[in-house]
Amino acid sequence: MIWKDGILYTTGKSIKGDRVFGKLRVWPPERSKLAALYYLGVVPDINKTNDFLYLGAASGTTVSFLADYTGIIYAVEIAPEPLFGLLEVVERKKNVIPIPADASKPEIYSSIVSNVDFLYIDIAQRNQAEIAVRNLFFLKSGGYLIMMLKTRSVSAHEDSEKICKETVDIFLKAGMCDFSVTWLEKYHRGHVAIVCRKRFIEKSDE
Repeated sequence: MIWKDGILYTTGKSIKGDRVFGKLRVWPPERSKLAALYYLGVVPDINKTNDFLYLGAASGTTVSFLADYTGIIYAVEIAPEPLFGLLEVVERKKNVIPIPADASKPEIYSSIVSNVDFLYIDIAQRNQAEIAVRNLFFLKSGGYLIMMLKTRSVSAHEDSEKICKETVDIFLKAGMCDFSVTWLEKYHRGHVAIVCRKRFIEKSDE
């Protein structure tokens, strides 16, 4: 990652709304929950050999920054209005593949998406953890899941810590390990980042 004087940057073609210094794009934590996680928590190393499946791409703000660091990004978004913004990003970032589909139905895009190193989900729905689990078959053994959990979308009445723990339990049962949990309250109210890894599958001797 590119850090200068405590500020996170990327390189690459800028998009509308960017702050640019020379050839560097400011990646602000206020506009991107992933950037906030970089400021507050621990993110696995990301490089140009890594491919992403990004669920809930919205208008593509975070996608555009992430694309400067990664390989292919399969960007799934179903809402028509944000899709227009995402398509503008695709014009600037040639490694982003837009997929207008419902992330809860991965069979729709299973013929398009290859196995990925990272599964990233930012979908403010009650069943967001279950949606992530349905898409885990795309994730390589040893790959990382990064989830931006909006607790109030799960329940407006339950305790946020309890919701977070229940989400971690869901991922544990789905075969994930090596968890880190980071609350993003400083930049994004009511959000917590859960990062975990898909267990390596040991090949049996024949």
